[in-house]
Amino acid sequence: MRNIYADNSATTALSPVVLEKMMPYLTEVYGNPSSLYRIGGAAKEAVEKSRENIAKNLGAKFPNEIFFTSGGSESDNWALKGVCHALKAKGKNHIITSKFEHHAILHTCESLEKEGFEVTYLDVYENGIVHPEDVENAIKENTAIVSIMYANNEIGTIQPISEIGAICKKHGVLFHTDAVQAAGFVKINVTEQNIDLLSMTAHKIHGPKGCGLLYVRRGVKIENLIDGGAQERGRRAGTENVAGIVGLDAALQLAIDTMSERNAKLTKMRDRLIDGLLKIERSRINGDRVHRLPGNVNMCFEGIEGESLLLRLDLNGISASSGSACTSGSLDPSHVLLAIGLPHEIAHGSMRLSFSDGTTEEDIDYILEVVPKIVDYLRAMSPLWEKIKKDEAAQNA
Repeated sequence: MRNIYADNSATTALSPVVLEKMMPYLTEVYGNPSSLYRIGGAAKEAVEKSRENIAKNLGAKFPNEIFFTSGGSESDNWALKGVCHALKAKGKNHIITSKFEHHAILHTCESLEKEGFEVTYLDVYENGIVHPEDVENAIKENTAIVSIMYANNEIGTIQPISEIGAICKKHGVLFHTDAVQAAGFVKINVTEQNIDLLSMTAHKIHGPKGCGLLYVRRGVKIENLIDGGAQERGRRAGTENVAGIVGLDAALQLAIDTMSERNAKLTKMRDRLIDGLLKIERSRINGDRVHRLPGNVNMCFEGIEGESLLLRLDLNGISASSGSACTSGSLDPSHVLLAIGLPHEIAHGSMRLSFSDGTTEEDIDYILEVVPKIVDYLRAMSPLWEKIKKDEAAQNA
């Protein structure tokens, strides 16, 4: 039986190249960067070199606009809470975001709503893309920040970030984007795209877990999320994850260096897989087919249930994920799929396959062989599918 890992949107394997660059800071240069002695100074130098290189790769004007964090969720929390708390005294208590953001944004917005902040949740429509004009129409005098993800983590749709950034700059409103899924797959330039704050993490691009960053444009007022020591210029306390920071830098550099070739390969495989799976009766692709990440395929199959599909895939050696919130013990379908207008009974039968550098054409062949058989197997036992076919027969009678 083949073993195919197709859940790279959840996390990726650590690249051997990245691990090699990290190893000295795990085994030899393990000093605390805040220390005065030589081994601490060497660690500090590695952190600052990584900060400088990452700033360059993201189009930031200054290295000190990069703040290292524990990952995307912390960065998202810090961006929203830090800005909103800093601007509240000026009467800026309104947030604009979309209905299908990552829960790190949505749950942070819910928390801020409990503090009295107002949140506007924009529609994303059937193709899973935010309309820039909706952002502009939602901006008010008391708007503090707009937060729209660069690419959706479930359906992979890429948002019109440059257009949204230009609108926010025009109205003097701060713009944050969660680029956790996009970094390394799209060309990002925070200066040219008028991005004021950006979140990303290492483990989505073959880097280590537990290390991310928040880009904060110089001049943006933001309160601390974590207080304590003077690390990160007094803005984010905690001894620096030196090996993780070096790994983040190495992973981003590797992703950017190989972006064009990798994206072309992944896009070709993605489209072939979508075309093949759409041959299954009553199947659909979720999100825009063109404006989506090269390695993302998100499908729904009527008449089956997502968790059962995942379990059968796993038995056949394919690691995938579903839009259903199975890990939380909830039977509710994905908020992303509901946001693009899918009814509950269709959204329940969802499957996300996400690929990486290591995915092969043979892997796609195997998935195309296995998935239709599993769908047929599950539909044969499904009362819902039986009802769908009966209703279909009655309409055609």
